[in-house]
Amino acid sequence: MKPVHVAVIMDGNGRWALKKNLPRYDGHWKGAEVAEDIIEWCNDREIKYLTLFSFSTENWKRPQAEINMIFHILAKYLSDRLNKVIEKNARLHFIGDLDALNPETRLICLNSEQSTSKCTGMVINLAVNYSGRSEILKAAQEWNGKDEFESHLYTAGQPDPDFLIRTGGEKRISNFMLWQMAYTELYFTDVLWPDFSESDLDLALEDFSKRERRFGGIG
Repeated sequence: MKPVHVAVIMDGNGRWALKKNLPRYDGHWKGAEVAEDIIEWCNDREIKYLTLFSFSTENWKRPQAEINMIFHILAKYLSDRLNKVIEKNARLHFIGDLDALNPETRLICLNSEQSTSKCTGMVINLAVNYSGRSEILKAAQEWNGKDEFESHLYTAGQPDPDFLIRTGGEKRISNFMLWQMAYTELYFTDVLWPDFSESDLDLALEDFSKRERRFGGIG
């Protein structure tokens, strides 16, 4: 059994850097490299949807210099790698409130989404300024009771995640896709995100393949 939709909480960039006596931004740069890698690995394994938790609404509590660096890295990767994404026929989709981003980064995100909108391969959801609770509130405010509630979520038209991988040792979902993860299989690893490897992904997928998903039934 292989998941159709994998979600990832990429945790541990700062701790990875501190363990190596490096500034925290080095951890974010390395984490971005691994994010690029996992897109390749999941595409090779024909996983149709991949959602990466890039920046939460709670992350605004961090030092401004670190926030600025995170968005600089995001903007640079989107600008530098967009053609590569298009060549792979992958579609970028942003989930979260982009209005709070600085205008330059927001424009790069929207242009990346538009440029890949006709791609028909793997869908890459990037959760930026994302909050699961806020998403549900937004959908509830828009919902008229006549259509599907899910059509007002950021992931409208997509299947819910089958599998969540969280790195870094924490065992919680941290306000991530609360509605969509009602029956998601959870996998936690102590590996810090910058150290996450292709073999770590295969270990996680092997674990998933052994699970019996009953969705409240008896199998």
